[in-house]
Formats: sequence, structure tokens, C-alpha cells
Amino acid sequence: MEFAPVRHDWTHTQVKALFEMPFNDLLFKAASVHRANFNPNEVQISTLLSIKTGACPEDCKYCPQSGHYKTDLERERLIEVEKVVEQARLAKQKGATRFCMGAAWSDPKDRDMPYISQMVKEVKELGLETCMTLGKLSNEKAHELSSAGLDYYNHNLDTSPEYYEQIISTRTFQDRLNTIDHVRDAGMKVCSGGIVGMGEQASDRFGLLMQLANLPQQPESVPINMLVKVKGTPLENVDDLDHFEFIRTIATARIMMPQSYVRLSAGRNAMNEQMQSMCFFAGANSIFYGDKLLTTENPEADADMNLIKKLGMNPETSEDYSDEAVAASLSSQVADKATSELFYEA
Repeated sequence: MEFAPVRHDWTHTQVKALFEMPFNDLLFKAASVHRANFNPNEVQISTLLSIKTGACPEDCKYCPQSGHYKTDLERERLIEVEKVVEQARLAKQKGATRFCMGAAWSDPKDRDMPYISQMVKEVKELGLETCMTLGKLSNEKAHELSSAGLDYYNHNLDTSPEYYEQIISTRTFQDRLNTIDHVRDAGMKVCSGGIVGMGEQASDRFGLLMQLANLPQQPESVPINMLVKVKGTPLENVDDLDHFEFIRTIATARIMMPQSYVRLSAGRNAMNEQMQSMCFFAGANSIFYGDKLLTTENPEADADMNLIKKLGMNPETSEDYSDEAVAASLSSQVADKATSELFYEA
């Protein structure tokens, strides 16, 4: 079977037609596209460290790190470069090939950039791929991060342009597109996706995927998050998203962005093994791995590895890591109790 090349001209009508296919037909189509572009029995695993937590000036209604809402989150300042490198070294010992660093900022300030750049350089020296999510980026700061060696930058679109203002008022949808443009212009790879289950309509899920797929270059990684409702945030009482709708979103993302990694992200703690397995069949081939995902709960690391083994799948490896090293990571903890709270799968 041959598949059409990557497209950047999806229409709302075409995306709606995909979403509304009979469920089994949609999954079969998505699985076929997945097999044409990836090894269907491999899953990419990344580790994320929060380098600065809480007190974010943005008002994203889903986020416990926003300074606008009263949650139980403990605020933390930017941590030292040495501690970041220490955790990156531990992640590498456990078999990680990519180390991601996230900060709860609207955007990185000039005073922060030397520390951020140094983190990137020293993590790179360990032989790890690097990824950061720091909020909005100017073209100048994007080039500064690229010069430091940053491989990936995460900046989600979150939802459709039409629903966006219902979720965030402190930055515009165009601001997000501008940051992605700056990341591309600086030569870095893009990680960008969104969140579903925020009270949006199905048409907003169509719109989110259409925006991502129609970018001049599709993101290398597309995280699809299911809302984790956190007490104290405006979305704490929103209705749960039907699980079949979430799986349809994964499958449609795979069809529309055939060469991107589709990442099964936040919300997995509410998904049983059978649902996650259907997402893998529908084309998800990347997970956030670890006991926490930023500030919200994530399935325990050993539970993830047990499911991967149960499905006959394997963690994706890079040429820099031996099969023996990855196999060893399957039977080890991501970190001891003191450090595991810092890690999230990305």
C-alpha cells in the first residue's frame, strides 16, 4: 500500500470526515499509515525535568503552575546548572536518549539565558539530545538556544484558534505561531501539540490538528494531552472527554502527520492498559515516562515498562545507546524517591 506524501493543505471538511469514519476503519487506516512510516512495535521515551516550577504569569485555565490560581503547588526558583546536569547524568544511566527541561515562564528573561544556555551545553556534553519548554521565544533568544546546541523546543498550540481565547487571555494564538516560526528559523526541531477535554467541541479538535498539520513544516513531535483536572484551576469541574474521542484524536493525528512522532502525553493516569494499547495501535509512538508529568500524576515507570513488554513492544533506541543499556533500564527505577519527583516523561 502506498500513501500520499505529507500534506499541508488539510481542510476542516476533510479532517471532520476522518474523525467521523467508523471507528474500526479509522484505526485500521491510522495503523496502516503508522506501519508505512515507523516500526509499530517501538515507542520513544523521553525524560523531563522541571527547572523552575510555579508562579507563571500566564493565565492558562488548565495549568496549576499559573500564578492566577490558588492550587497546592509549591513554587520553586530556577535550579542550579549542576543539579540539572546531575539529573541528566542519572537519566542517561537509566537509558534515556533525550533530556527535556521545562520552566514555568511567560518567556525567558535576558538574565536567565546564560544559565539556560549552559544547561544545554553541559547536558549535550553527556551525549543526550536536549529539549526545552520555556514559553514564548523571540527570534534572538531562539538563535541563542540553537547556538548552545538545543535540539528540540516544545511550544504547544493547545487548542483551535476559535476556542483559544476561552482558555488563555495573556498571550495570543499568533504569539504561539510566532514562537514556532522563530524555532524553525533558528534551525531547531519543533515539538507542538495540544490538550483535549477542556470543554471544547469536536470541531475544535479538528481545528487543532489542522493547524498543526498545515504548518509549513509539520512538528517532529506532536504531544496529545488529555486534560488533567486540577483543583483550583478554572477547568477543575469540566466534563470528562469520552475515551473514544481521545483515541479518534490520536488516530487522526497519525494520518494527518504521518512522519511525526505522536506522543501520548498528559492524562494517561486515567487510562487503563486497554485504552493505551488502542492508542498505540492507532499510531501513538511516544510517551511521557515517569511518576510525574510536570506537576500532575503520571503512571509509574515500572507500570509503563510492564505494559510495553506485555504488548511485545520495545523502547526506541538511538545509535548512541546499546540494547543492553536499554534492557537494563526496563528493570530499574527511573530514580530513587528523592529524585523521582523531579522527573516526568516527555
